[in-house]
Amino acid sequence: MLTQPLPQIIGIGSLFARQVGETAASTPDDVPDCEDGNSFICEQVYDQTGSEAAANWAGVFLDKSLHILLVLAVALIATWFVRRAIRKTVSGITGNQLTMKIATARDAERSTQIRERAKQRAETITHVLNSISAAIIWTIALLLVLGQLGINLGPLIAGAGIAGVALGFGAQSLVQDFIAGIFMVAEDQFGVGDIVDLGEATGTVERVTLRTTVLRDIYGTVWHVPNGQVQRVGNKSQLWAVALVDVGIAYGADVDAASDILSAAAHTLAEDDEYSTLILEEPRVLGVQALDADAVTLRMSIKTKPAAQFVVQRELNRRIKEALDAAGIEIPYPQRTVWMRDERTSRNTETEGKTAAEAEGDPRRGTPT
Repeated sequence: MLTQPLPQIIGIGSLFARQVGETAASTPDDVPDCEDGNSFICEQVYDQTGSEAAANWAGVFLDKSLHILLVLAVALIATWFVRRAIRKTVSGITGNQLTMKIATARDAERSTQIRERAKQRAETITHVLNSISAAIIWTIALLLVLGQLGINLGPLIAGAGIAGVALGFGAQSLVQDFIAGIFMVAEDQFGVGDIVDLGEATGTVERVTLRTTVLRDIYGTVWHVPNGQVQRVGNKSQLWAVALVDVGIAYGADVDAASDILSAAAHTLAEDDEYSTLILEEPRVLGVQALDADAVTLRMSIKTKPAAQFVVQRELNRRIKEALDAAGIEIPYPQRTVWMRDERTSRNTETEGKTAAEAEGDPRRGTPT
């Protein structure tokens, strides 16, 4: 009797279970499956929309977006503060150097040149430091943003470390040139238009970069000198220069009279309108510089504007030569006596010498028989 209705009972139970399952699946939970990091945003969106998917999506997206915006805002603020600090620091350093150099300047034109050069140097240093600081700040910000987006930074940082090591070994000279260039600009060792001696190259500076210095020598040759290879710098164009003139006179000449002639020629040059603007102080005869084999050397000096010593020196040499010639004072110079003779005369002279030696019994030629 019970075997006949058993399949019907099982079919009714299966149908009920299916109905309950479908109802449970279609009914949303009371609380969405929010993560711990974005639970506040997720819950607020769920309360407003009643959608679990929208709540989870908004929680993830808005939370990461807020973190990214916060990172970018901090990077912008840090960049602004660092640039302001760099600008004030550089202005203070260059301002102190500018005050000292202007105090030693002799005219308004030179003071204007010093101010302009200090301004250019400050702009260059500020630009370089701003670029370096911005690169560091925004690199860190980029790494933080990538971390917020879920990108694994481990391989990226490892690859950057390997690339940094390879760059450090392969570009040591480049880094050395760059660092040396920064110190050259910061310390104002030289600038465009200066006449400098860098050891192997001497000439006028045409361009200065953080990696190389470009010179043009007196023959027109352009030299590109890496800043890292500059071991010393001789600047012949900063603040003032000195024109040195050494003049040799004969030992029989009056030293005092010659010194007076040199002084008069130099003062005449200093009073010339064409050269007076180049001379900063009164010419001085320093006295006897050396007692050479052929002459007594007198030395005199004139303090001039930067890079003007060569012009003054050449003109002073010309005027001294004219003044000494007018006074009858000889400027010694090496002399050489040359004896000219032909081959026949040489043979006759040798024969006569041999005959005379034999007649006198010269022991070097033997005793005559």
